[in-house]
Amino acid sequence: MGYDAKFKVWRGDDEKGELRDFTVEVNEGEVVLDIIHRLQATQAPDLAVRWNCKAGKCGSCSAEINGKPRLLCMTRMSVFEEGETVTVTPLRAFPVIRDLVTDVSYNYEKAREIPSFTPHENLEPGEYRMQQVDVERSQEFRKCIECFLCQNTCHVVRDHEDNKKSFAGPRFLMRIAELEMHPLDVGERTDAAQDEHGLGYCNITKCCTEVCPEGIKITDNALIPMKERVADRKYDPLVWLGNKLFRR
Repeated sequence: MGYDAKFKVWRGDDEKGELRDFTVEVNEGEVVLDIIHRLQATQAPDLAVRWNCKAGKCGSCSAEINGKPRLLCMTRMSVFEEGETVTVTPLRAFPVIRDLVTDVSYNYEKAREIPSFTPHENLEPGEYRMQQVDVERSQEFRKCIECFLCQNTCHVVRDHEDNKKSFAGPRFLMRIAELEMHPLDVGERTDAAQDEHGLGYCNITKCCTEVCPEGIKITDNALIPMKERVADRKYDPLVWLGNKLFRR
């Protein structure tokens, strides 16, 4: 059974804008993206929103709903009370292009800074062999849909614009961890994670894990293990001496 819901939606760009009030029809089983589309069709045809699959797999429709980073297409209207005002705003950590669309190019710049998978030079295609346990260890990280909700909610990025130059963010530190844990990758990842990609900025508050729509345990399974490897490399005297004598 339908009802009329009150919405506040951000309208504007990176220089100026405001929250505007709308009253929109809501039907049973709908998600917030359905309501945004209805707004476009009935009241605000120039409202800008980024979306693609509407199935929680492309990561395009990232926004903030009542202050929490979420996917518009995976947030059901049934989680709100009928009399509750639903506020939809763009991702706060990135510049607004228009309305709910933000410029997330920072993330692609950080992705390009990470060296790709690097197998041993004598290992030919078709010769790769891995144990199933090694496959499963990194498979969790491959579920990432790059919605960048973790990047947006990370206070290192969100609250300190200057940190963006030296901090890759949880999504790409997770990528480094995935490669570091890969048994066939011979690239040097540990020192780079700390010295070039800002792993030390992370204080493991788990806010990135809390907003991940794929349920990836970013903090526990990627960031903390990487921090442990950095600590072993830098502060364990035996590991330090071994690295000096038998550098990989």
